[in-house]
Amino acid sequence: MRIIDIECDIPTREVHEADLASYETANDEGMHNYLNIFGPRWAADAGMTTDEFEDLRARLEPIEVRKVIARRAADSAPSESEFIAMLDEAGIEKACIGTGRHASVEHTLELAGRYPDRLIPWGRILASEGMGGVRRLEYLVKERGLKGLEISCFRERRYSNDKKYYPLYAKAIELGIPTRVYSTMSYAADRPMDLGRPLYLDEVCRDFPELEVIAALGGWPWVPEMVGVARRHPNVYVDLAAHRPAHIPKPGSGWEMMLQFANTLLQDRMLFATSWVTLGLTPKQVVDEFADLPIRDGVRHKWMGGNAAKLLAID
Repeated sequence: MRIIDIECDIPTREVHEADLASYETANDEGMHNYLNIFGPRWAADAGMTTDEFEDLRARLEPIEVRKVIARRAADSAPSESEFIAMLDEAGIEKACIGTGRHASVEHTLELAGRYPDRLIPWGRILASEGMGGVRRLEYLVKERGLKGLEISCFRERRYSNDKKYYPLYAKAIELGIPTRVYSTMSYAADRPMDLGRPLYLDEVCRDFPELEVIAALGGWPWVPEMVGVARRHPNVYVDLAAHRPAHIPKPGSGWEMMLQFANTLLQDRMLFATSWVTLGLTPKQVVDEFADLPIRDGVRHKWMGGNAAKLLAID
């Protein structure tokens, strides 16, 4: 069974160094809440003990804790070849990079260029770039081999139906590339919770029926809305990145409707994604947890890679 990862975090030193650089100018206090949710696992991955992490939190401001973790993670980051070996261990045939943690579009393209049979480069273009961003997207696709557009609504503090995104959507259709749109709540407590609400995608899909959309992260806690949007629009695909597969089938998780439709009417539009660095797991651990999901045998191969292969035109 082939496995294609739609959101594969890049774990190399360049990404952690980019994080450090961004912390020097960041003005996003709400993002520090991610430290409460994922911090213990990030610290453990960076080689810290639980006691060391809690001591840092007691003494330092959240941004300083994030800097310490990033420095430690950079020092112990895997090499590019070790990253590929991790994909091998997990049985991941191809991985989309630039959809998750990354350093820059340029680094993403260079890394994918060194492993063209394994890595598929995507890029995040900001709505605030205006027509310059539209022209840059065209250049990156036509001249550099970019394969998809990533839209991160909660980072930009815009809804997916913000009209400033519309030129990018139109260009993506023209270029024949899919667009992946953040479609879930975020833990950033300084901005609206519903920036990634699936309902706003409905307008986008009505205005751009040819747009191939990946609703990233599965729409939780608005799962019924996500299912409804996907049922209404045949070009909408769904991934469950950044949610631990082990928790998805638990009673009361809120994923019950998604699992029902993923096994039936949406079986041809479900995509596998790890977001493994964010989760504090290895790619193999995510794949192993996914293997325990209650997915029908006839559907599992589609979800794990078959649907992505068709969407991305992978032989």
